[in-house]
Amino acid sequence: MSKELIRLTDCVMKFDDEVVLDHLNLYINDREFLTLLGPSGCGKTTTLRIIGGFQRPTSGDVFFDGVRINDVPPHKRKVNTVFQRYALFTHMNIFENVAFGLRIARTPESEIKRRVEEALALVNLPGYGKRSVNALSGGQQQRVAIARAIVNRPQVLLLDEPLGALDLKLRKDMQIELKKIQQQVGITFIYVTHDQEEALTMSDTVVVMNAGKIQQIGSPEDIYNEPKNAFVADFIGESNIIDGLMHEDFVVGMYGRKFPCLDQGFQPGEQVDVVIRPEDIDIVPVDQGQLTGTVTEVTFKGMHYDIIVDFRGFKWLIQTTDYSPVGERIGVKIDPDGFHIMHKSAYSGMFGDYSSYSAEYEELNEEAPEGDGDEK
Repeated sequence: MSKELIRLTDCVMKFDDEVVLDHLNLYINDREFLTLLGPSGCGKTTTLRIIGGFQRPTSGDVFFDGVRINDVPPHKRKVNTVFQRYALFTHMNIFENVAFGLRIARTPESEIKRRVEEALALVNLPGYGKRSVNALSGGQQQRVAIARAIVNRPQVLLLDEPLGALDLKLRKDMQIELKKIQQQVGITFIYVTHDQEEALTMSDTVVVMNAGKIQQIGSPEDIYNEPKNAFVADFIGESNIIDGLMHEDFVVGMYGRKFPCLDQGFQPGEQVDVVIRPEDIDIVPVDQGQLTGTVTEVTFKGMHYDIIVDFRGFKWLIQTTDYSPVGERIGVKIDPDGFHIMHKSAYSGMFGDYSSYSAEYEELNEEAPEGDGDEK
């Protein structure tokens, strides 16, 4: 059974009249890798800073191991922080950078040597002690920053977008490396990112935030497979989010047709949001499709194609290894476990239509011909 280490109770953070955290409640277990995930301005870094003692909540309480720590300054908390800007001392070599906190604590020289060497080995930089910080790559500098943070043996390591300055391949490598380090040192990692792939790759628990509120807490699998609302469904991976109607348990309606699903517990006739992940849609011949539509955009992604299909003016994204050219009429088939039904929320109607999917595609300005998306 995991032991609770940190708890935030009813925390509010205001800057002037702006509410940055809105009555946040969260607990974090010992030795857990927990990620605060959300867009810029959602309150995730503020939450991290409150845990670290760099900011004090306007109201609410912070507990560490059952003790209220609102008034405990950062240097007296069993917490260290790794920032995106590594804040290394360029006039010191790597050994002295890592040893800095131990020297302030007046640790004996023999123990400093042993612990610094252990920390450098842990981040795969053995024998680098005499090198200059300026001679290191960005990834190596980041490892030094982590070594410096863990050498003091904190109970909690706070990481504020530490991989943000690295290129894509190095970032992916470091995601795996960080998870390994966390498991080896056996301390709690609280990680802040806006990158959903990072959160899914590394975390035991993901906390999805928006507008100062927690939208959902769960394992990466739960967050991806069972999103609580349209914001979570859109933010974690790609999602087609369509207006639907629950006819009864295990039967959802869209586009005037009924589809078997695995969801239950909704009111008969309840308006719902229907989430269909792009990888859960099979392209089939028109005469075999549950729905038929017209391909409006195709992008080759290496392992698969991203295909945008118009169903009655609402654009779906389909990820498939099968090529379908622009303009082709296709059928689609979705198995019952490919539907995820959500209650309507404040985010309903805001996401899921790829008619202006501007992240990786050109704006789609052309309206599809009348009749596209009609049921068979």
